[in-house]
Amino acid sequence: MKILLTALICLSLAACSGSAIQRKDGARSERSMSLSGIAKSDVDDIAELAQRETIASLKRLAEKLYRRNPGELRKNGAASLEDAVDGIFRPVNHWHLSSRRTLDWQASLNSAFDAGYTGDRVEALMKGLLSMSMASYNHKTEVYLLDSLDPQKLYNAARNLEIAAWRLSNAKAAGGGLLLLSNGIGADGVANLSFEREFGKLIATQDLIARIIEDKTRRAIRTTVVNVASLVFLPI
Repeated sequence: MKILLTALICLSLAACSGSAIQRKDGARSERSMSLSGIAKSDVDDIAELAQRETIASLKRLAEKLYRRNPGELRKNGAASLEDAVDGIFRPVNHWHLSSRRTLDWQASLNSAFDAGYTGDRVEALMKGLLSMSMASYNHKTEVYLLDSLDPQKLYNAARNLEIAAWRLSNAKAAGGGLLLLSNGIGADGVANLSFEREFGKLIATQDLIARIIEDKTRRAIRTTVVNVASLVFLPI
């Protein structure tokens, strides 16, 4: 009986493995299968996929912001753009042990848009967004059947991303210039809206997983009309 059960489990894991998506940047979406997957529902898998997509989008934003704002990279002191981005996202690999779990993400986000802040604004912004996003998943990087995500936190995180996107495009220094450059018009007159598109992906992903978890848990989301210009982030 034990041999039969083991064989069935192995066949199930093999059947669940599919062809990986090959992305434009060379990354692959393929995941290795393990026995821990048996303790997950389809919704748990979707939540983990949504979280990974969120982290990937945040990384792309960090890279774009450093390229658009090289002065912030110089403040960081990292040897390269890749090292600076890695310093922000490395804790994800051991998030349950990382001190970043207790980061005051609201203070970090506000620092990025404070005209008097002298540190690396990109680092402050992205650390704040990463910690806020992880908090919306209850700081879990793996979700199992007995875990309970809060759809309200996921929904609030989407609204906070909207606020951060607005502030990124509008926060100005005393001299009138933007604190951080993002969207803009190139020398050829073509608009660069890549930042807007990336934020759009982030918000859509967060809203979708919030609705999925709401449906799974039957916990209704209290929808809120957020004035993005109020500068007040919603609690997670």
